[in-house]
Amino acid sequence: MISAQTWADAQRLWDFQQLGHEPRPCSVAIGLGSHDLGVADTTADLYHRGMMPLIVFTGATSRTTRERMPRGEAEHYRARAIELGVPTEAILVEPQARNTGDNIRFSRELLEGHHVAVTSALLVSKPYEERRANATARKLWPGVEWISASASVSFAEYVDSIQDVRLVIDMLVGAQQRLVVYPREGFMIEQHIPHDVAEAYERLCAAGFTSRLLSSA
Repeated sequence: MISAQTWADAQRLWDFQQLGHEPRPCSVAIGLGSHDLGVADTTADLYHRGMMPLIVFTGATSRTTRERMPRGEAEHYRARAIELGVPTEAILVEPQARNTGDNIRFSRELLEGHHVAVTSALLVSKPYEERRANATARKLWPGVEWISASASVSFAEYVDSIQDVRLVIDMLVGAQQRLVVYPREGFMIEQHIPHDVAEAYERLCAAGFTSRLLSSA
């Protein structure tokens, strides 16, 4: 069972990760690979709304996805987007990235190799990774205007869609830890962490939601 305090703390981290950007037309969309096919759904919806002419799906596999996405996250995203009516010629696949930094670096290399000029990009992620992904992209690819996007769902709706509340909270806690650790390592821009967010994170760690924490931090 998830206690009321745990749920409230997870909700606070969820809210903090949301950036509230309004999608607008951009040079490209970059869909960040993960266990959540909803990223592909959101990216396809943005394409059909005319928000970009080209999509990059980026991601290999991880311990979370190696069984459910054996061909790689980006390939499964591509197949899903095509099912949703996105033309194959509008999709590039980057199949090697294993973390968010790789997603950005390898997508940049892929787009430069295809001579695609990028001045703005829709960065499509899971809802609870908007802030981390945006901070990483701004650090690693300056000069691009980054607009974050994710599925428009509540925390409760997202948990229902994944059907694994512990996984979602573990991921939230891991994403929050990286907002603190990664700027010190040069992986993303510095983030101001409100006191109540830091306290919620500490309580969740104490409650055992630690499976996605960096062991070296």
